[in-house]
Amino acid sequence: MKKIIINIVSILTLFLMVGCQDDGFSFGSIDTPTNLKVGFVIVGKTTAAPFGDGSGKVKFTTTADNAISYKYIFPDGTSENAPSGVYEKRFTKSGINKYMVVVLASGKAGVTTNTTIEVEVLSTFEDPEAVAFLTGGSSKKWYWAQTEVGHLGVGPNTAYSNPDFGKQNYYPAFYGAAPNEKSGTCMYNSVMTFSLVSNQLKFNLDNQGQTFFNAGHFSVVGGSGSSDACYPYNTTGLKSVSLSPSESFITTNPDKATQTRGTMMNFSDGGFMGYYVGATSYEILSITENRMVVRCIDANNSFLAWYHTFTSAAPGSTPPVDDYTVLKFADEFNTDGAPDPTKWVYDLGNGTSGWGNNEKQNYTNLAKNVVVSGGNLVITAVKETSGGQAYSSARIKTEGKYKFTYGKVEARAKLPIGGGTWPAIWSLGSNYNTVAWPACGEIDFMEHVGNQQNKIFGSLHYPGFSGGNSNTGSKVITNASTEFHIYKVIWNSATIKFYVDNVLYHSAANNASLPFNNDFFLIMNVAMGGTFGGAIDSAFTQSAMEVDYIRVYQ
Repeated sequence: MKKIIINIVSILTLFLMVGCQDDGFSFGSIDTPTNLKVGFVIVGKTTAAPFGDGSGKVKFTTTADNAISYKYIFPDGTSENAPSGVYEKRFTKSGINKYMVVVLASGKAGVTTNTTIEVEVLSTFEDPEAVAFLTGGSSKKWYWAQTEVGHLGVGPNTAYSNPDFGKQNYYPAFYGAAPNEKSGTCMYNSVMTFSLVSNQLKFNLDNQGQTFFNAGHFSVVGGSGSSDACYPYNTTGLKSVSLSPSESFITTNPDKATQTRGTMMNFSDGGFMGYYVGATSYEILSITENRMVVRCIDANNSFLAWYHTFTSAAPGSTPPVDDYTVLKFADEFNTDGAPDPTKWVYDLGNGTSGWGNNEKQNYTNLAKNVVVSGGNLVITAVKETSGGQAYSSARIKTEGKYKFTYGKVEARAKLPIGGGTWPAIWSLGSNYNTVAWPACGEIDFMEHVGNQQNKIFGSLHYPGFSGGNSNTGSKVITNASTEFHIYKVIWNSATIKFYVDNVLYHSAANNASLPFNNDFFLIMNVAMGGTFGGAIDSAFTQSAMEVDYIRVYQ
């Protein structure tokens, strides 16, 4: 019996040897790639601009004899397979920098030849504020904003000119998750950490070993079915993140300044932000100290754009209820002339139906209506024919310049006087173009009407509580129009509190079902008449709101 087994093994061994020899002959000779040549073109390079146009883009072209594929390895920790040998890389470190790039040519059976080249290129793109928000200066954790409506959503990715979907290309028009909708999945387990390591932006995703996959990408893990599901998937390890200017459809929209920050985050080594749709690049639509909204394109369906909203507050953490102390935005109005154009833009004209309130003023950007003088912003309503109205005035806002979620807003102001005057320091949800008022939310930090002299109002407008039925409180003070007073609101995910001269006079509860968990921008104006301003005194000629400063702390 032992001899039979030995003979069988010997015969099998012979067959295997013959088989291997046949396979070797059918595979052909294994030749190492030779004659490796690497060329590159710096985009925008001219005699006057030898390091390119500032985009940081370099187009590489590699050839070699006996090569079947190529790979580029970059010093920022990223690498890219390029079967054709052609690849365009954007280098994002600001300034003129030299980079050593390793190029590999692969032949049959994995044999390789490599070379190293040096590239010197200019990049003028940087977004230090975004890096500071992402990392907190060193390392910072982010979580799904699971209590927010639409924290996960999807919409169309198409040009603005598309007649069916173009005007929906910057928000989740097709679907938005309800608060805590994915609680039965692993999605909310994700903890995303951004950090600075030797001034290089890094990212780590800890999802406790389970990744929430879009059903269209189950092939990555061998899954099946039509509903999104969790599968084991290794996401550990630091990924390098490079920033670059966005080239998405949104950046060509007429209102792009209010719809995207225009910064792309590009993750190395397959890095992604918690929900798997095959994307490794994410466009930052908005970011503040504690809230971030990003957009990415589905790798299997370029028509679909996915939207994610994240918060720096850990799930179940106690909402902040104390004062905010870190100054994030301020205008002290210390430079005479027009309002600072880096912070403020104008609303002009008489709006629709008198800005929706049957107001009687026309807004201008003329110095007689809005000017910085003597350390104050002065917004003056004047009785005169202007734009078809009987009064002129001004309204300035930070839309497209600054927006924020949660914090302390503080303004020191002296208010106009006269029946019909209606000054306001307030804010509007920055998504008002797609989420119509009052669903976008409105926070009135301070309102006053001359027909109720010295009575200060603080109000919230949202569905069910809008117009004359707002969630409001009031306080009577002295000398509102002859002395400066401090108007303050402290806003967080639990409450919105209104103060005048540090005395609390109104408090309203906030929760995930309300629109006060999104970005808002600041507005200051003096209206005349209307549904709240009321009858205008016939003797009125002109009066002004003077603002010493406005500050936002977080």
